[in-house]
Amino acid sequence: MLNPDSNHQNKLDKNTSTLRSPSRVLWMLTVLFILIILGSLAGIVVFRNVLRPGQQQRVISILPFTELFLPKRSDTMIALPTPRAQQTNAISPADLLDLSLDDTASEVEGSDITEEPSAVPTFSSATKTPTLSTIEPTKLTFVTPVPTTQAIVSYVTASPPPGSGHLYGFKWLLQTWNNCGPASITIALSYFGWTQGQEVAAAFLRPDSEDKNVSRGEMVNFVNQETDIRAVTRMGGNTELLKAFISNDFPVIISSGFMPEGEDWLGHYQTIVGYNDGQQIFYVYDSFLGTGENGEGMRIPYADLDQNWQQFNRDFIVLFRPKNEQRIASLLGDLADINTTSEYALTVAQNEARANPKNGFAWFNMGTAFVALKRYKEAAQAYDQARRLNIPWRMLWYQFGPYESYFETGRYDDVLALVAANLINGGQYVEETYYWQGRVFAAQGRNKEAVDAFRQAIAHNPSYEAARAALGSLEQ
Repeated sequence: MLNPDSNHQNKLDKNTSTLRSPSRVLWMLTVLFILIILGSLAGIVVFRNVLRPGQQQRVISILPFTELFLPKRSDTMIALPTPRAQQTNAISPADLLDLSLDDTASEVEGSDITEEPSAVPTFSSATKTPTLSTIEPTKLTFVTPVPTTQAIVSYVTASPPPGSGHLYGFKWLLQTWNNCGPASITIALSYFGWTQGQEVAAAFLRPDSEDKNVSRGEMVNFVNQETDIRAVTRMGGNTELLKAFISNDFPVIISSGFMPEGEDWLGHYQTIVGYNDGQQIFYVYDSFLGTGENGEGMRIPYADLDQNWQQFNRDFIVLFRPKNEQRIASLLGDLADINTTSEYALTVAQNEARANPKNGFAWFNMGTAFVALKRYKEAAQAYDQARRLNIPWRMLWYQFGPYESYFETGRYDDVLALVAANLINGGQYVEETYYWQGRVFAAQGRNKEAVDAFRQAIAHNPSYEAARAALGSLEQ
């Protein structure tokens, strides 16, 4: 026989349980929602502040909306600091434009360290006929006339190139994150049957995957040391020289200014594979943009390519088989000599600055040519003028002449000001930033800080011999 009170109690317990169940689910959902929010916030913090740029980019490629969480760049981070007011006894911009190459009164002694690594082909003076000879399996030495400051003759000494030319047999590849240097040298090497991927070149050229810059000298070193092909680099090229290389079956890589949609100015490498005088175009393989219609190369008008090329003083890397060294020397002509090519680049930059005094790239190129000639006072003033004209803030990711010229003229504050700007705009991934910081600290007797700076440079690039040498001199 059932107990009425007990039956009533059971009904109450069931109703209470029914009421409690939704409450428990609600609490569980609330806790889960809070955990998701906290996890998302933590993920944003990690994305913004912990992940390196390359890792951030990989996340963005999978989840495009995460780009919204990238830290915004402030105005103070997108401009190089302006130079100090010009001193009354300083060389004026007008003086630089009128400067004769025979005027050596203001030359100063300086270090031999430039942006090019030591294994880049060097030069000596001997015979009158420019030739190339192999000194070691991985190094080349150009034997050229004693450099002069007389009028520079045409440097394409062979007959003018034909009206069109095209090289075939390249294997194009899409560059990985920030990898246009290794990708471009891999593309150029593929013309000679190189089958390795861009990761092989990257392992040599960019030990730190976030490295913002691979210099021409480093790329030449890779070719000369790691392959059976040879390469040489110079500044001061022109479109006729590019055509001469192509018509003689030599692929050539150039440095260019580049502004992809939605981005600020960047430096970029491109591989020239052909040209056509009738259409006034070059054919270019670009590791970021592609190979153009039918894979024959992207079509870039001569004038457009030259304008972007000017932003890197028209430097180039030409690749060739060792047996063709003399042909390369013949095509280079007077530009086989490092001083002559620097003088030529200086003359071109002076002419372009006269034609357009507000062209900051022309003034910067003047500074770079002066540095190559070790005329540091003139170089410093040319760079000052370029900075007054608001050159791109990323310029010091790729070209380091301002550091050298200011350092060699004792303008340490200017070096450190540029270092400070670079360290907050991506230059913390450029080993040269720390190297020149260390040079200043060492010169000022701040040895502990100098050691730290050189170690930072080496941490980003263990193959950076200049930093290793500087560090070794302090640790002795």
